[in-house]
Amino acid sequence: MPHLQRHVFICVNAREAGGTKGCCASKGGAKVRDEFKKRLAAHKLRGVVRANKAGCLDQCDAGVVMVVYPEQVWYQGVTIADVDEIVERHIIGGEYVERLMMPDQEHLAGATSGRKLRVVQDG
Repeated sequence: MPHLQRHVFICVNAREAGGTKGCCASKGGAKVRDEFKKRLAAHKLRGVVRANKAGCLDQCDAGVVMVVYPEQVWYQGVTIADVDEIVERHIIGGEYVERLMMPDQEHLAGATSGRKLRVVQDG
């Protein structure tokens, strides 16, 4: 079983049209998730980082919403245009993308970065 250094959950939940909460599906959640998978593959991060689609993360108004573990950093309003920045800065470099972070993440205790990714090259 692979030991993932980071695990990304991207909301792709769809709600019925006309709902008051909105939904990540209508804001491009699946496309954001697909782009994450492409960017992670381009960096050869299979088995190191995984991007999964998630059902409702209970933050519908802020979609597209995603959360990165193990740090549990929550991002909101993520678009395809943001994916490269999140992959490069947070996923690989350990630096959180503050402009996209959801407010009130007390569990981070003010931290703006975590560990850099440890990638061992074959050969």
